[in-house]
Amino acid sequence: MERFAVKRGLEKEIGGNAGLARIATTYFDDIQVDVEGVFTGSFAILTRINGHFGSDGKLVVDVEQMRGEELSNLLSSDGGRERAMESRKKWSSFLDEVTGYSPKQRGDKAKEDAKKFSKAKSAIKMAHKMMEMSKTVDQATIDIANTMIAELQTMIDSGTPPSEGKVKKLNDLI
Repeated sequence: MERFAVKRGLEKEIGGNAGLARIATTYFDDIQVDVEGVFTGSFAILTRINGHFGSDGKLVVDVEQMRGEELSNLLSSDGGRERAMESRKKWSSFLDEVTGYSPKQRGDKAKEDAKKFSKAKSAIKMAHKMMEMSKTVDQATIDIANTMIAELQTMIDSGTPPSEGKVKKLNDLI
C-alpha cells in the first residue's frame, strides 16, 4: 500500500472518493466502486488497483502487478510491450491528476516524509538512551517523555509523518 500527498484543496475539488472513482474510470478498466467511494480496477500489467482518499487527506492506493510467467507471456505477445508501457503511462497520468503533483514533486514529498520519520525515530532512541543514562531526570519528566514517545510511535506506526514541532519538544524535554 502506498500513500501519496495531495495538493491542498484538490480532494474537495475532485469531489472526494466519488470523484476519485470517476477519474479512475478514464484511466483504468473494470472499475468497481463500493459505498464509501473506494474504487478497484485494472489495466494491462496492473492487475488490481484499489484507491481512496485517507482520513489524513492523502491518496491511499494498493496496486498489484503481473509477475513471472504471466508478465513474460504478456510482454512476448503481439502489442504486449506497448500495453505494458501504456499501463505505466496511465498510472503516472492518474497520479498526476489526482495528487496535483508531478512525478518529481511526488518524490520530493515522499523524501520529506521519510526525513520526518527518520528524525522522529532518532529522537525516540535518543530519549530512551538519555533516560536510561541520566541520573538527574526526575520521574515526572520521564512520564511526560514516555507519553510523547508513545504519541510519536503511534504516528509512525500509522504512517502519519510526525511534525517537526513534536519531535523538537521531545528533544528539548530530555
